[in-house]
Formats: sequence, structure tokens, C-alpha cells
Amino acid sequence: MSNAVSTSAPQSIAPTRKSSQLALLSWAHFLNDGSANYLPGILPAILIALHEPVAAAGTLMAALLIGQALQPFTGSLSDRVGGRSVFIIGLAGSSIGGALLGFSHSVWLLVLFLFMIGIGNALFHPQALAIVRSVVKQNQQGLSLSGFLVGGELGRGVFPMLTSWIVVSLGLPYLWLMAIPTIITVPFLFRYSPSLPSRREATPRIHWRSHMTPMLFLVGFAGLRSLMTYGVVTYMPVLWHESGGTLVTGASIITTVLVVGIIGNLAGGHLADRYGRRPMLVFSSLLSAILLPLMTTTTGPMLWLFAGFLGITLFSSAPVTVLIGQDTFPENRSLGSGIALGLANGIGALLVFASGQLVRGVGIDGILWGIALCGGIATLLAVLMPRSMTAHTGANRAH
Repeated sequence: MSNAVSTSAPQSIAPTRKSSQLALLSWAHFLNDGSANYLPGILPAILIALHEPVAAAGTLMAALLIGQALQPFTGSLSDRVGGRSVFIIGLAGSSIGGALLGFSHSVWLLVLFLFMIGIGNALFHPQALAIVRSVVKQNQQGLSLSGFLVGGELGRGVFPMLTSWIVVSLGLPYLWLMAIPTIITVPFLFRYSPSLPSRREATPRIHWRSHMTPMLFLVGFAGLRSLMTYGVVTYMPVLWHESGGTLVTGASIITTVLVVGIIGNLAGGHLADRYGRRPMLVFSSLLSAILLPLMTTTTGPMLWLFAGFLGITLFSSAPVTVLIGQDTFPENRSLGSGIALGLANGIGALLVFASGQLVRGVGIDGILWGIALCGGIATLLAVLMPRSMTAHTGANRAH
């Protein structure tokens, strides 16, 4: 009897309450991803303050992002624990780590804080993504995940420009101001955000052997897409600063890519629901590979136009890869989310680190052209993906 009651309870939640919960989760995503990703906007200033060369940019970004590779493990943890505490602790860790960046007086201390941000980010995403999917209807999952992802992309876009303004106007130590909204929000999350059931008992066994081929395709595709995104946000502000541009203007390039990319997040989930996942993946990766070189070779208004279109194409595949990850691992969707986002982002971080070692030889322009070539490889992977990954079969397999 108690099981019947608990099963029907989520279905009785009023649509307005669900909308409020999704809005709260999107706001939390805004704060988390903003805190976890504003480093590129202030990276030129940090390199100057610590007397580090441009080649260190890739290393510092890798230190920030490598923690995301833990998402498969934090996803499994959050699935077993249930509740909501894991993603809230992750949000707090990302925000506190970001606030402490301004007090980094050595590279090693900076790297420590960057690791802290990465671990917090890894704790946040799998459980938050699973919660979002648990409160929406099956035929609205793509659009709802897109809406949730919009909060994160908006944070990633707005925070670099805000923090660059703070650094220019007040100085690096005042980055702690960016943690205030999280401090206010955390109590509301504990009170009003949805909660997942614990799966401590009878946790389904994960059939790794049958999932291996889809997982390799997914991680390969999403890892290369991650390299493209992080490569752009890492090297474009540095390239701009080296050409004589200001810190705030360089950060605004990132803002343009990420904020306009919200259109891609919304459109990608909706179009994938309507026309299929494979066309969306092929379309987004191919156009990204074409637009990135165009952005690096133009100036003036065309630079901002190409930056906006690049953002749309880069992020239109994000909700699709998350759904594929969750459907690839129906036994543990938090794990699937962690692989689609975290493990792929960790691979992207390692590739950004490797690219940083090549800066002295080929220059930042050469690095960005190489990253565009990786977009072509991602397109090929999307074409060759097994049909089971791109068909709308996830809901049936999960049940």
C-alpha cells in the first residue's frame, strides 16, 4: 500500500509546482556553472598576476575541468544515496572554490582551488540531471533538459563578463562577491527542490559489456565536442588580449558564444524530439567545425556574428548527448549523465592540456584550427553511431 502511494505522489504534483521546481533547479545550474566556468574570463589577468606564460592557460583549464571526469562515480553515488544533498553540496563547493580564486598567490594554491571547483561541479550535475528527468513527462524530456541546461549555459556566459568587470574595477580578491547568490539559494534548495529515492537495495547490475560500444561512441563524440567548447573559451580571450584587446571585451566574446548558445540548447532538445537525434548531432558538429575557423579569422561585427552562431551549434548537441547517456545506462541514469557530461568533459580537459603544450610550436591560431579539425572527426562519429543510440528507444528500455 505504501509503495502505491509513493509511486503516485510525483504524478499528482501540480504543473505549476513542477515549473517552479524546474526554475529553481535551472537557477542553481546557473550559479553552479557560472562559478565553475568563469576562469577563462579572468585568465589573462591571472597569468599576469602569477607571472605565468600563455602556455600555462591550457594547464590551468585542465586543472579546472579534470574533476568533471569523476561524474560517473558521483553519479553512481548520488543514485545510491538519493535525496538532494549531493548536488547542493556540489553547488556550494563550486561557489566557494570560485570565490577563493582571488586569493591564489601561487600556482599550486590556484590549482588546489580549481580542483575544488571541479569536484563540486562533478557532484552537482548527475543528481541534478536525474532529478530534472524524474519530474517531467516522457514526451517533454528533451525540451525540459534543454531548459535546465539553459540555466547552466547562461551562467557560463554571464559570469566571465561579470568577473572580468570585478577584476578590472575592484581587483582579484573581490571575486568572493560572486558566492553571495549561492549562499542565499542553498536554504531554498534544501526546502523546495525535488528529491530522488534512494537505491541502496536491489540496485540493478550494469551490463558493461553490452554498453561498451555505445559508450565509446558517446564518449568519443562528446569528448571532442567538449574540446571544441573549452578550446574556444580558453584561447579566444587570450588571443584577443595578445592582439591588444581589453580583458572585459575578451570575456564578452565568451559571453556571446555561451549566452547565444542558449538558443542551441533549446532548439537542440526540441528538434531532436521531433526529427531525431542523429541529424541533430551531425548538423551541430559539422557547422561548429566550419564556424570556428571563420571566427578566428574575422574582426569587427562579423566576429560577434560568428561567435553567436558557433555558440548555437556547439550547444545544440548537449541535451541530445545527455539523453543518449541516460538511455545507454537505463540501470543508472545518474551514471549515464555522468559519462555523457563528466567523463567526456574530463577527456576534453586532457585534450585542452595537451593543446597547451603545443602553443609554443603552432601558436594559438594553429591550436584553434586543429580544434576545428576535431569537429570534423566528431561529425564522422555521429554518422557512424549505432542506430540504437540515436533512436527514441530510451523510454522503453528504461521500463
